[in-house]
Amino acid sequence: MDIASVLNAYDRSRLTLTSIGSHSALEVAYGARAQGIANLVITAKGRERTYTEHYRRWETPVPRGCVDETLELAAFTDLLNADVQQALLARNAIFVANRSFEVYLHQKFSYDEIERGMRVPFFGNRYLLRAEERDEAANQYAMMERAAIRFPRQFASPDEIDRLVMVKAPHAKVSFERAFFLVSSPKEYRKTSKRLISEGMLTKDGLRNAVIEEYLLGPSVNLNFFYSPILGELELMGTDTRRQTNLEGFRNVPPAVFDALRAVPMRLEEAGHIAATLTESMLEKAFDMGERFAAAARDANAPGVIGPFALQCIIVAGPPKEFVCYDVSLRIPGSPGTRYTPYSAYRWGRDVSVGERIAMEVVMARDTKRLQDVLT
Repeated sequence: MDIASVLNAYDRSRLTLTSIGSHSALEVAYGARAQGIANLVITAKGRERTYTEHYRRWETPVPRGCVDETLELAAFTDLLNADVQQALLARNAIFVANRSFEVYLHQKFSYDEIERGMRVPFFGNRYLLRAEERDEAANQYAMMERAAIRFPRQFASPDEIDRLVMVKAPHAKVSFERAFFLVSSPKEYRKTSKRLISEGMLTKDGLRNAVIEEYLLGPSVNLNFFYSPILGELELMGTDTRRQTNLEGFRNVPPAVFDALRAVPMRLEEAGHIAATLTESMLEKAFDMGERFAAAARDANAPGVIGPFALQCIIVAGPPKEFVCYDVSLRIPGSPGTRYTPYSAYRWGRDVSVGERIAMEVVMARDTKRLQDVLT
């Protein structure tokens, strides 16, 4: 995409931060407002009230809300329609991709079609989004290997299972979700997968493409980073952990009822996030890992990561304690709660949310005539 020609047609004094109305759209809208930039949330029919009513921006009788404007589509996949793209270009839009954008559009379009069809500049590297998919050749595992970041051991075949593993397969009924189950032997794998296929959670085709990886014991923490091309620096915006159904329920039941739940499949659907801090001794390890990943991403797909990305880790027991990364997010994370950890305040003297940090970078880039350095 020719960013220069698009920016030449833009009124840079009237930029609009834009995102899909799901996942982290309110975070982007809030951040834009905090930095004096307009915002637009793209909604799908039947999913608009959060943005058109509950968090709509009002100035009277008192200022409140954060969403300036919404654009309602019949379905999110209409985003690639020529008239929608033209409407966004007319608003001087800068698009902030979130996981919902990838999930909903990828149900209909290939990543090639998404990358070409989005004529609106992205904040961040649009060409790295596909690396989150495990079936892409240059995926997150390839980048972690390049960065010498430890990730869970993977098993090429169920017959190799010799320890507790998590099996990650596409959900049979909900295409953008995965089905998870834990087993510790080939026999248990065959028994559990057969049951889940009969219950309609898995398909045989989906199971053939499943990832089998060792299950690591330890607390989970998402390291939410921000790489600033303007400053040439890596920041730790904050740390959090996920709340997931029905895993959260499993964790809270007494051991006496474990047998009654043995046949209940694990779902791990996102329900939210909560702030979780690190011991200070782990910070240097976190930054080192983030810097190595940013360098690997730059080598794999220049200009590499721009803005937010997250390394989702388990901290395994030592000595010494160690991060093991089980997943990577190459766009804005789903947790606005990172501002409630102290790390952005240590840097900026106040709590800065990831949405505001994106807007700050856009403002710095605009004011120094370097927008092309943060957009693709």
